[in-house]
Amino acid sequence: MFEDTKIDEIIKSMTMEEKINFVVGVGVLGIEGNPKPKVKGAAGETSEIPRLGIPRTVLADGPAGLRIDPERENDEYKYHATAFPVETMLASTWNREILKKVGEAMGEEVREYGVDILLAPAINIHRNPLGGRNFEYYSEDPVLTGEMAASFVEGVQSQGVGACIKHFVANEQETNRMTIDTIVSERALREIYLKPFEIAIKKAKPWTVMSSYNKLNGYYTSQNKWLLMKVLRDEWQFDGFVMTDWFAGDNAAKQLMSGNDLIMPGKSFQVVPHLRPKDERDDIREALEKGELTEEVIDERIRNILRILFKTPAFKGYKYSNKPNLEKHAKVSYEAGCEGVVLLKNDDVLPISKDTKFALFGTGQVETIRGGTGSGETHPMYTVNFLDGVLERGLSVDQELAKLYREKIEEFRSGDYKVTRGSWGEEIKPKLPENFIQESQLEEIAKRNEVAVVIITRISGEGYDRKAEKGDYYLSDDEFELLKSVSEIFRKHNKKVIVVLNIGSPIEVESWKNLCDGILLVWQPGQEAGRILADVLTGDVNPSGKLPTTFPKDYNDVPSRSFPGEPRDNPTVIVYDEGIYVGYRYYDTFRVEPSYEFGFGLSYTTFEYSNLSIKRVGSKFVVEFDIKNTGNRSGKEVAQLYVRAPIVKIDKPYQELKAFEKTKLLEPGEVQHIIIELFASDLASFDGNSWIVEEGEYEFRIGASSRDIRLIGKIKI
Repeated sequence: MFEDTKIDEIIKSMTMEEKINFVVGVGVLGIEGNPKPKVKGAAGETSEIPRLGIPRTVLADGPAGLRIDPERENDEYKYHATAFPVETMLASTWNREILKKVGEAMGEEVREYGVDILLAPAINIHRNPLGGRNFEYYSEDPVLTGEMAASFVEGVQSQGVGACIKHFVANEQETNRMTIDTIVSERALREIYLKPFEIAIKKAKPWTVMSSYNKLNGYYTSQNKWLLMKVLRDEWQFDGFVMTDWFAGDNAAKQLMSGNDLIMPGKSFQVVPHLRPKDERDDIREALEKGELTEEVIDERIRNILRILFKTPAFKGYKYSNKPNLEKHAKVSYEAGCEGVVLLKNDDVLPISKDTKFALFGTGQVETIRGGTGSGETHPMYTVNFLDGVLERGLSVDQELAKLYREKIEEFRSGDYKVTRGSWGEEIKPKLPENFIQESQLEEIAKRNEVAVVIITRISGEGYDRKAEKGDYYLSDDEFELLKSVSEIFRKHNKKVIVVLNIGSPIEVESWKNLCDGILLVWQPGQEAGRILADVLTGDVNPSGKLPTTFPKDYNDVPSRSFPGEPRDNPTVIVYDEGIYVGYRYYDTFRVEPSYEFGFGLSYTTFEYSNLSIKRVGSKFVVEFDIKNTGNRSGKEVAQLYVRAPIVKIDKPYQELKAFEKTKLLEPGEVQHIIIELFASDLASFDGNSWIVEEGEYEFRIGASSRDIRLIGKIKI
């Protein structure tokens, strides 16, 4: 191939110093003599060698939208990027086409803003609801995660730029994330934590993979030859390049020897001298001098990097516009958000008509959370908060109460609850009081409105985990008192109460869900938040989202009780002692009742499943059935195929998701014929040495959630 010949010529022409520099990033951009960024706010860049025609390439964050700085010195133009719904909400769509569209939109912004590789999607598992970055990850289930990631990657890379799947692997917490040693069995690793990476790599061929911070069974993942060479390269045939997470690991030479191609961001000693006291390039030079690292290994790493960089806009000399189609992408963000809303409860309250008078409670109506913090943060042109969204759509929201909320929030933020900035320039917003409305005021509000809508918000982000405490996993006292007071007074007047959850991952709902008549889970929906809520409230949009993660009744029901490791106050080790029993696999197998199960989600219409047929065609199973809209509104349904495998030698969960399909928008009375194909290999379990499909009877269970199974068929293998 011409490209391989060209790469060999470049490598032969490189000096040893150029080679060493090329496998290490240029350092944190703009500090201590490092290059100024080509694109302000980008996460990092690769080294350039002008004499060999090798330009700098740009890498930027972006699980919920391209993260670059919107403002630049002496430049009036604003470089805004679209804020899309967080990954958990995208997974709630269970819609591959939507994920592809989001990827295409994000990929266009990446390309037109001069970025070459998007550091997304993040595909770690929701092992524990307190994981601080769960909003950046899709699901507790590896199949749903892998399928969503594959579609997103396809969309991004269709635009001529690269995607980077991360964090490879077993990076399910933020507490001591850079040093924690994750102890996990090979079976759990392969069936749960590696599986989404395997699916995404085989289906979508991402250009790059990012190794994670943590150790895996004693070795940093970026220094783990078994992981990066045997599994990733040999077994899965990955042909892109592997980069480290920023400042990860403790020895650059070992990283290269273990199969990590690019060390990012470079010059880690400038930022984390306590972890990396030495320049990575010095590690490499010393290892070369001692004969521990060979030039051939460095050449191979360069070859892997160049093979991908040759495809980038930077190498092709692409003249980017700095003008992506933000208007079009806002519509994609809105569409994805609408499809990711999950209706958790509806006792004859939703949808409301446009002229239904309702009162909006909660400071989140103004300070709406569009997404999380850290590398998942975004800088859009605007965010439509919930209050502005319902006003824009002409809904009959209580304006007097809205005015009170605006005034109180302004008063709080200019007083004891001022917004400050963290060490990375991020906003730190103290949580505002919620229960400041007097009972006499509530009485008047209840008399002049038909419905109360109470907003509950949560935000988390990179660098810290959530807590099983009031104000985080549990409602704060003032949130509970507000909801209780609103509920008592509105219901006394025969009025209804709806709760809107503007959160990134589960909170406890069991203790208060009877205080309301409806619960809408709108997650963190990106820049179109208010429009999405307004249109779902009124039924212009029929919610079709399904939970990608379980809502337990109480945190004590969660199987990953070892989180965040030992010793508790400063953990060095985390043992995944629940094994493969993550999420619904645990709740279903051990008969633990959740508040809302995996795959759950109501609709404003109803669906009927019928005519199941399962045929074996060679190594493939063809599953067919019909879904009919039996209600009086158009809507979409997510059909989920779980398989219950026989227990012969290997212990197995009660059931596992193996496939899913979302219908098109079905009109009342309309039927859609669903065809799902499964391979026999999809039914395999890992026995410690290899994947095997045990003989016996397999139960194919098709349903609207993991606990709402509508059709069952059996087949012998």
